Amino acid sequence: MHVCLFDIDGTLLNTGGAGQAAMVAAIDSEFGVTKPIEGISTAGRTDRAITTDLFKYYGLESDVETRDRFLSAYLHHLAVLLNELDGLVLPGIPELLKTLSVREDIVLGLLTGNYRDGAWLKLEYYALHQHFGFGGFGDDHLHRDDVAREALEQARANLDSAVDLNRVWVIGDTPADIRCGRAIGANVVAVATGLYPWQDLQAAQPDHLLTDFSDPESLLSLLP
Repeated sequence: MHVCLFDIDGTLLNTGGAGQAAMVAAIDSEFGVTKPIEGISTAGRTDRAITTDLFKYYGLESDVETRDRFLSAYLHHLAVLLNELDGLVLPGIPELLKTLSVREDIVLGLLTGNYRDGAWLKLEYYALHQHFGFGGFGDDHLHRDDVAREALEQARANLDSAVDLNRVWVIGDTPADIRCGRAIGANVVAVATGLYPWQDLQAAQPDHLLTDFSDPESLLSLLP
């Protein structure tokens, strides 16, 4: 059985910046802080790590109550902004997921830095959610390697059996996706549809590097 673990942003879809904009809007609406954000990177990181940096940047307490208030506001703004901003499903993704989903020798999961509820909001908005039943998410982990370990554990639970790491595939668009795939001993497919150029992804040494999935066969051919 092949296990394909997909990143979301920059790999499956582009929300037009809705996620980051929703975080800024949540800080503003919930805590009344409007200072422009500088120096906080987001690509390839977990939402927990980004939120931790945001709280430190704005001088907010990083306690459970503050995090819960922020998350509730973030999800509200994310739902609104997904409708307002110009996002898109990336080339070939609908056809690729449909083809993978009907194969009995493949299961699809998520390996994303998104908060769990934010991930499902994005996937549902772009009508991709039906292809995925489990995953690793960025709610509790500062490091993406730990998200990868969670995704692998969920794959084992979903299959109710051992998982052959030679048939596990991490698919993403950042060097962090490549590194976390290596952390769990998986095969790694990088795709240059996100913020990182081909050269940066190549330097991180994925097993396979693709321009995009406009030809779904580019991935399907790797899964005999």
